Amino acid sequence: MKFFFIISCFCWSTHLSAQFFTEPERQLITGGDTSAMLRIIPLSEPEGLQALKAISTDIAWNDPLLPLLKQRMYKAVTDTAVGGVGIAAPQVGVNRNLVWVQRFDKEGAPFEFFINPKIVWRSGLLRLGMEGDLSFSDKRGEVVRSYTIMVSYTDIKGGQHIEMIEDFTAVIFQHETDHLFGILLTDRLEEQKNKMYREYHSPRTSQLLLEE
Repeated sequence: MKFFFIISCFCWSTHLSAQFFTEPERQLITGGDTSAMLRIIPLSEPEGLQALKAISTDIAWNDPLLPLLKQRMYKAVTDTAVGGVGIAAPQVGVNRNLVWVQRFDKEGAPFEFFINPKIVWRSGLLRLGMEGDLSFSDKRGEVVRSYTIMVSYTDIKGGQHIEMIEDFTAVIFQHETDHLFGILLTDRLEEQKNKMYREYHSPRTSQLLLEE
């Protein structure tokens, strides 16, 4: 109970400290055809490198342009030419704590939008799986992630939530929130290349590991 109280206080303090979009961000969000998706900026471009390696900040849930950014990010990740399962705001050049994640743990695998998401707990039980990235399609690799995570976030109406997420959906969530800290798939691959893991035998279909 004390743990949840501390997390709730943390979420509320984050909620109060969030800021509105800056003028350059507003120009990007409203630029071009606002009914179209925002362009996913490749890592190979200087603008993409700058956005993808920066640490993002919280955004006020009631910023008037947030619904438009939400819509344009959704169109980007669900574009048939992209075929993504998640996207973070830095990938479209906005360094704010915002992600779309496809919920494979729910019926119909819907996409859900998370405002100021935070991973507040990670399981020691790990999952090995192949990952790619919309910002650099030429690189893929097997990454170890926590099998279960606890997340806190705000919804588009300002509601505060704490939720447990498992398996592939948890992997997507961890991948996308990495973007909010300027951490890329390639960084995780480099970080993990010399780590040792032992297999955890389980009836589940995923390959589960424990760090040695």
